[in-house]
Amino acid sequence: MEVRREEMGKGKSELRIAMEELCLPCPGDEEQQQQRKKRSSTKDLLCVSKHLTHVLDEIGPTLLVLRQDIQQNVERLQDLLARDPSKYATLTAIVTEEVEEGTSKKVNSCTRAILWLARSINFSRHLLERLLNTSDQLNLQEMVEEVYTATLKPWHGWISSAAYRVAKKLIPEREIFIALLMGKCQEFEDFAGDVKVLLSILQPLLEEANAIMVKHNLDRLKST
Repeated sequence: MEVRREEMGKGKSELRIAMEELCLPCPGDEEQQQQRKKRSSTKDLLCVSKHLTHVLDEIGPTLLVLRQDIQQNVERLQDLLARDPSKYATLTAIVTEEVEEGTSKKVNSCTRAILWLARSINFSRHLLERLLNTSDQLNLQEMVEEVYTATLKPWHGWISSAAYRVAKKLIPEREIFIALLMGKCQEFEDFAGDVKVLLSILQPLLEEANAIMVKHNLDRLKST
């Protein structure tokens, strides 16, 4: 946490710190793309998810329920990875093992943790894309509502939906939210560039998570 605060003090945004930690390859560099394939998708999912919680921390207590949910899933996945980093290096390996054991659909399974972390990241991805669209005249609350309806709402039960409705009323103004994401020493153009690079690297991560869920008919699991 201290290291992250030090980096934030230098003016780096959460997005920029996440990019550096992920060691993002250049999209057209084939050698680096091959190196990317050897990376741990489990670690990458955890990295992105942790930075997502940091962003929610910056916003404040507004989205506390979402933050707690993400943190619990991160901790569950971290505990499993710590047992055997090599065995559980990929999301596919984790889900495949739990499917074979018959535990993938249990409430506290790592499969569910992966599913909900991926869904949260997908929600964030779509929201960031909307934020970059300067011609979009919706305020942040309206924007969040549309993105939520398209990504998370189909899988939320009444408890999760109720928590969202309360949180939505406390969402900050669009300009304040963008300022929080940008950090202290960044222009909007630089921020937009960081977002586009990060989104490009999130795509294969989300595709892996979705593919293994679809393969085992786990992609439509709902919360309470």
